Amino acid sequence: MKITLQSDALSNRLSVLSKALGAGNKNSTNILNCFLFKVSGQELTITASDSENTMVTTMPLTDSDSDGIFAINAQLIMGAVRELAEQPITLDIDTDVRTVKMLYNGDYGVFDFVADDAYAYPQPQPLGTNLTTVTLPSSVLVENLERTIFATGDDQLRIVMNGVYFDFTPEKLCVVASDGHKLVRNEILNVKTENPTACILPKKPALLLKGCLNDDDTPVTIQFDGHNAVFTYDAGSLQCRLIEGRYPNYNSVIPNDNPYSVIVDRKGMLNALKRVLPFANESSQLVKLEVADQEITVKSEDLEFATKAVEKIPCSYTGNKLMIGFKGSGLQMVLTNLAYDELCFQMADPSRPALISPAEQPENQDILTLLMPMLLND
Repeated sequence: MKITLQSDALSNRLSVLSKALGAGNKNSTNILNCFLFKVSGQELTITASDSENTMVTTMPLTDSDSDGIFAINAQLIMGAVRELAEQPITLDIDTDVRTVKMLYNGDYGVFDFVADDAYAYPQPQPLGTNLTTVTLPSSVLVENLERTIFATGDDQLRIVMNGVYFDFTPEKLCVVASDGHKLVRNEILNVKTENPTACILPKKPALLLKGCLNDDDTPVTIQFDGHNAVFTYDAGSLQCRLIEGRYPNYNSVIPNDNPYSVIVDRKGMLNALKRVLPFANESSQLVKLEVADQEITVKSEDLEFATKAVEKIPCSYTGNKLMIGFKGSGLQMVLTNLAYDELCFQMADPSRPALISPAEQPENQDILTLLMPMLLND
């Protein structure tokens, strides 16, 4: 079997797929260190898997003389095509002795590979019959994953908190993530299902989707049962195993009576926080916010090393003087991922969580972040 394709197109597809392989591309099963190639007519399908996540992409071939499948070590094939200038390359595959010869630059360059047993490549489990199917724009899914992934947990005792929760209802879709200290709830008002259902997407496939989807209106179809999910998009698909378990009632921790609202320029506050945070105590990272007279005072100090930083930024606020403390790194992550010009902080007192949201919500969405405060001694 002999196929011809463009080097840059192959390199780009392999680069995306490689993220689905195991850490460092070192799997316990050797076949999982490989890409699976399947030729059908003038189309090439490439698969990468770590046994729990399977990514598939397709690309056109310039030429092909027959159909077939073969597997090549991922690091070898990626290293061979990564530095090639854009040009046609030919793969000459002998499936009987399992060898692959790659020729480029008018046959002046030749790489020889030993192919693995393609038929030993693991196949993902088919989805069950009780399926939920939802379609939404690629940009909406990407935006909501970007806003939530940072808030997922890493606690092996609370596995359900280590993923992004998709809560489908007849009224809306809620995309939620929380690590117990911060919580993100994104409501998508124009995505609905007839029957309430939900799934928890692990962090790795969430990151894979975020990295491979386009920021446009091309549709992404989500199908899932109680154990697995398949995301189908224009360049291919991702099948993954879901986190099983009951997600906590996220709405119960969101206060509905935070009477004080502060509107602030996000970039101005983020830059001030970045300058002030290095002066905070290294272990607590406590940063204090004082709100009064149309300005926020951002403070941090480390009594042990006698360091202190104070910076004032303008805001829109009328009301009593407020003081609240946050872990600086947590507040910085929230400000970084809520990428809007102005943010609204809703607060009640130093012991209750603050709600942070865009000052102007995007169309058909309601975005909310909850951040737990830190105890102030003064």
